Amino acid sequence: MTSPAFVYDRLFLEHRTPPGHPEQPDRLRTLLDHLERQRMLPRFTRLRPRGATDEELLLVHTREHVERIREVCARGGGILDDGDTHASAASADVAILAAGAVLTAVDAVVGGEAPSAFCAVRPPGHHAERDRPMGFCLLNNVAIAARSAVTRWGLRRLAILDWDVHHGNGTQRCFESDPSVLFISLHQYPFYPGSGARGERGRGAGEGTTLNIPLPSGSGETEYLRAFHEEVLPALQHFGPELLLISAGFDAHRDDPLGGMMLEEESYGRFTALIRGVAPIVSVLEGGYSLPALSRSVESHLRALLADSPGVAGPPSSGDAPRGAGG
Repeated sequence: MTSPAFVYDRLFLEHRTPPGHPEQPDRLRTLLDHLERQRMLPRFTRLRPRGATDEELLLVHTREHVERIREVCARGGGILDDGDTHASAASADVAILAAGAVLTAVDAVVGGEAPSAFCAVRPPGHHAERDRPMGFCLLNNVAIAARSAVTRWGLRRLAILDWDVHHGNGTQRCFESDPSVLFISLHQYPFYPGSGARGERGRGAGEGTTLNIPLPSGSGETEYLRAFHEEVLPALQHFGPELLLISAGFDAHRDDPLGGMMLEEESYGRFTALIRGVAPIVSVLEGGYSLPALSRSVESHLRALLADSPGVAGPPSSGDAPRGAGG
């Protein structure tokens, strides 16, 4: 397998949310339709995901957390913890398959079957904490995959880059004491979920391996590229990860209804091109709630994984109130 992998399953459409909820099945329907029209998908190796095992889920989450999601779904669904996080009858199976999709991608990339991978999954995961669903997230897909990569493949240094507009509180909490995992987050701040301040740098043995880059509402590509050149790239190059997981949220796009940032779809291709040579990449869909902007932004990101992204700008010169929660 020489082309990047694309991991998807139609079961991801069966996680149902109420009418008008931002995290809806049409996010993936519209995305897949767009990629088909752009003739992108034939350029990827399509992988069908497997479900995560309980043993893999418990690398991150408590057994009570996993069983509570199953119990709510067995009753036909309901609201989990915060008022924005919903589950339907199929949501436990969907979330377990979403976590397994990232495990499938990691196995393909670390095993040398693919140079990189993108996981078109839902529900998103980066807000889910060890014992708490939140922010549209049931299970922490990226965290589960990172823990599995260490235990299954024996990786010694792994990096997670989260560029969702919301801080990945669940992922940070999972790894804040772990010096083998570098967690970097660029996010709107102050904003949901309230975490992600500059001073949050990790704890104990993991102090210094959490890098939060809080950006004010209204920030655009200039501010993000400056952060990439001055902080993200130096941190990644110094750490030297064997694998780079991306929590790829696209809700910092200027058209997104939940964020207050000003990125364009091409921005995501430029970010991807900057980090493409750092380590093999497994990218995982998180947020992004304007359906047209999400589709175009993912296309830009995927073109960069295929190495036909737009030109990358050099280091830039010295740019709304928060509008909601979400993955």
